[in-house]
Amino acid sequence: GGDDEVIADINITPLVDIVLVLLIVFMVTASYIVRSQINVDLPEAASGDAETKETLTFQIEEGGTYYLDGDETTLDAIGASVEKRIETTPDARAVIAADKKVHYEQLVDLIDTIKSNGLDAFALEIERESGARGD
Repeated sequence: GGDDEVIADINITPLVDIVLVLLIVFMVTASYIVRSQINVDLPEAASGDAETKETLTFQIEEGGTYYLDGDETTLDAIGASVEKRIETTPDARAVIAADKKVHYEQLVDLIDTIKSNGLDAFALEIERESGARGD
């Protein structure tokens, strides 16, 4: 063999190393992002987008009482109110705050009522722990 031969092999080892490092970085950061959004509690101010959208605020007290924008209500009345608001403001959003001691089933019933009446965009209010990252 002469010295004038073309090297046709590509060394992919550095590429594989970079991809593995990026994979590890994404795995580690994803666990922090998910962990900070799981602690459901009470309340924290909702950060808004550049444009203001109508927001419906729902609360569930420890005893299971439902509130819509501060007024006591029932699930049936919530369904009718959501349907009426969606007709006038299709991009409305919901913010749900539930006490820690509320039964999970009541929260699911509220979310189901909201979604079945046309409101798909909602958020759960949380309160960060005092030792949580970002405080």
